[in-house]
Amino acid sequence: MNPINRIAVALVMASASSAAAAGAQGWDTVQAPTTTSLRGVSAPSRDVVWVSGARGVVARSVDGGGTWAMVGVPGADSLDFRDIHALDASTAWVLSIGNGGQSRIYRTTDGGRRWALQFTNPDTAAFYDCFGFWDARRGIAMSDPVGGRLRILRTDDGGETWSVLPPERSPVALEGEAGFAASGTCIITAGEGEAWIVTGGGARSRAHRTRDFGATWQVADIPPIVAGAAPRGAFTVAHLGDGRLVATGGNYELPTDTSGVAALSDDSGLTWRAPRGAVPRGYRSGLAAVPGLRGVVVAVGTSGTDYSLDGGESWVAADTLSLNAVTFAAPDAGWAVGPRGRVVRWRGGFPRQVPRRDEKEPGR
Repeated sequence: MNPINRIAVALVMASASSAAAAGAQGWDTVQAPTTTSLRGVSAPSRDVVWVSGARGVVARSVDGGGTWAMVGVPGADSLDFRDIHALDASTAWVLSIGNGGQSRIYRTTDGGRRWALQFTNPDTAAFYDCFGFWDARRGIAMSDPVGGRLRILRTDDGGETWSVLPPERSPVALEGEAGFAASGTCIITAGEGEAWIVTGGGARSRAHRTRDFGATWQVADIPPIVAGAAPRGAFTVAHLGDGRLVATGGNYELPTDTSGVAALSDDSGLTWRAPRGAVPRGYRSGLAAVPGLRGVVVAVGTSGTDYSLDGGESWVAADTLSLNAVTFAAPDAGWAVGPRGRVVRWRGGFPRQVPRRDEKEPGR
């Protein structure tokens, strides 16, 4: 091979290598512990991940998905655990959904060997969708409206006791308004007492915000996200810090429709606007901010995965796997779950972020 051809081959190989690196973001499937649909995922560290789903399934890995232990609640085969929150390899809570006594909260402190039933919903009109925790003691859960108001459930002792917020202090609901028990992220917590609930199904998609651990609430419309019918609305919300929030959703009956699937807030959820660039490629049920990377957020849904490097202003397609929920423990430790026991781990990190002109590069 003459020198010119060698240079040409080297350039082609380098170009191919760069293209592969640029397109490396996506999901690797890991050995699934079940074939049951999964909608709950929580990763408190790089190696520890918990998943939950239908038929009472709860599973845990402590080696980055290499092996799994089925650690479900005994006798809970009829329950659908749509949300899970883990503190570490030992302590986790799970929330099952459904009317009346089907909505329950359990906790384990020994890695799932034993579970304590902490809450059983006594009201046949209530249907709990999701929950969140600020720390090991303070937590919050939400139900679809009862008597025209969202039902808020709170604990300040790690779930040993739960109390319902009095109706007169609970958010007033629109006709048809509800949360979506799609990914465990229709409610999120942050900082010292902040939380947000996003809803749909009513005439407008909305965000409900508290700054005092759920004692009082403010509400704001989310005009960019489609509304007006039961399948439409804001399904999930992520907190990026500095008052920035991202919400996604859409119409789960039209999973590839890109109309009204994303919105951003720059003022802690008081007002919402549409992204300035490309939007996710359809309905998205789960969101996760990536720890350690400013403005990086990942959205999943039944038509695939998209990520944003600029706080949700523009989105890049990453994968086409059908997924329900997502979480990140670190930039190189992201997890998502989906139908038929699908469990996937993020690969490839993220493209290098270019700092704005008013920002310095890290370390400079």
